[in-house]
Amino acid sequence: MSEFLTYFNIGLHHVLDINAYDHVLFLIALVTPYAFKDWKRVFILVSLFTIGHTLALILSVYGVVYIKPGLVEFLIPITILITAFFHLFTAGKSGKQESITFVALVTVFFGIIHGLGFSNYFKTILPGSASDKLIPLLEFAVGIEVAQIIIVLTVLILSYIVQTFFRFSKRDWSLVISAFVIGVVLPMIINSEIWNR
Repeated sequence: MSEFLTYFNIGLHHVLDINAYDHVLFLIALVTPYAFKDWKRVFILVSLFTIGHTLALILSVYGVVYIKPGLVEFLIPITILITAFFHLFTAGKSGKQESITFVALVTVFFGIIHGLGFSNYFKTILPGSASDKLIPLLEFAVGIEVAQIIIVLTVLILSYIVQTFFRFSKRDWSLVISAFVIGVVLPMIINSEIWNR
């Protein structure tokens, strides 16, 4: 049980770490257009992101995939930017219901990129042989999923408060939050080390 809690907590803190807010930004960008009534859709998207994240960790830990850390660190804010722009330009449009398959596929792909971003650190903390790594990896994934649910609930509650008590329309909320995320993530892309090569 203590080993489960160790890797669960690593997963939990990986997402909730204030210094590594890229994960939080992605989740905010992802769930901005949704409300509590869309909870099934939101849960599916967040779970797909976790699946992509975990798949990337498995592939990386077992040596199937390797991407240079600098490239991954550049791609992560790009995924956030694309998600925020998508919701910025589709805010308030009725076609949102039909786009779930596209959004789901993109979410899995972005989960893979985010997972690769954490894989190098995760490999350094994993003990033993390859066969010993799967269970800690899954325990870590549970921690990630719980942390993501905490963030998603926070965003949905904030969305509800702003739309109910401050009379923001759903469209305006999406526009403001998407623009905020873009404003935060653009400097991350501009200041990326990849430009210095």
